[in-house]
Amino acid sequence: MAENLNTDESARGDAAGDRVLYGCMGLGGSWEPGHPYGPDDIDVAEAAVEAALDSGITTFDHADIYRHGKAEAVFGEVLARAPGLRERITLQTKCGIRLGGEDGPGRYDLRGPSIVRRVEESLTRLRTDVIDVLLLHRPDPLADPDETAGALMSLHRQGLVRAFGVSNMGAPQITALQARLDVPLVANQLEMSLHSRDWVEAGVLLNTPAYASNGFPFGTLEHCRDHGIRLQAWGALAQGRFTGRQSTAAEHATAQLLTDLARKKDTTAETILLWWLARHPAGIAPVVGSARPDRIRACRDAAVREPDLTHEEWYHLWITARAAPLP
Repeated sequence: MAENLNTDESARGDAAGDRVLYGCMGLGGSWEPGHPYGPDDIDVAEAAVEAALDSGITTFDHADIYRHGKAEAVFGEVLARAPGLRERITLQTKCGIRLGGEDGPGRYDLRGPSIVRRVEESLTRLRTDVIDVLLLHRPDPLADPDETAGALMSLHRQGLVRAFGVSNMGAPQITALQARLDVPLVANQLEMSLHSRDWVEAGVLLNTPAYASNGFPFGTLEHCRDHGIRLQAWGALAQGRFTGRQSTAAEHATAQLLTDLARKKDTTAETILLWWLARHPAGIAPVVGSARPDRIRACRDAAVREPDLTHEEWYHLWITARAAPLP
């Protein structure tokens, strides 16, 4: 395994990431904060990293809260096992969510000192000197935007973070932060999938009664596209709703359509699901979060091939999943 990780086949992705990212939330063992990870958890993480690299994925997405820091820590163990790997991958992590405990309730925290402290802790757990991309995980209503931006620029000047982005933010929030930064924001990570469709339906439900129940910040896709901010889709595989965990008639029908298209195009249903996101002109990069090597490898074609879906096939998937005609 270590020899495979040490090959030179993978190249560092750019600041905004690869076509497909690997999401590391499933690594690190238990979510229980007092339950330490062990050798088996490191082996699981190593196998997942190997599967991602074999699939052409070199951008790894973390957050300081994943498994209460254990996801970053086991990834750091994998890096320690494979000298030279760090130089060939892109490390992305997030900060800004506090899960709560003895120090207070669950909350968001984008105060300057908190950002700096969280980054220092992530660097230690990941066993690296620099984070390639730092995302602000969720908006903090109490944060002073000047203080937040000041902390980010300080981390950048110190060489601790190369680039910045956001997660779960809309266009006005991105605009306000960007106005205070001396470097461009490179990414916005949002929940987007064939199941969580508010991001695409916001644009067509406008001027219909159904628009009132759509929670996606209208104009955010267009803003990110116009300003070179890469959209990243968390939850891209829809928690398996169309690839093994179907429970509704629409999910069963969509799963069958995915299977038919995968057979037609000599690929997997998972790849078709990710191609549906990537086919959108906003240039969406799906985040694959499974810890199972076989499921990661099932996404390989999405990482290495251009989306092979026609206009009509893309709409067929959308209409089948929504189980209703477009307005």
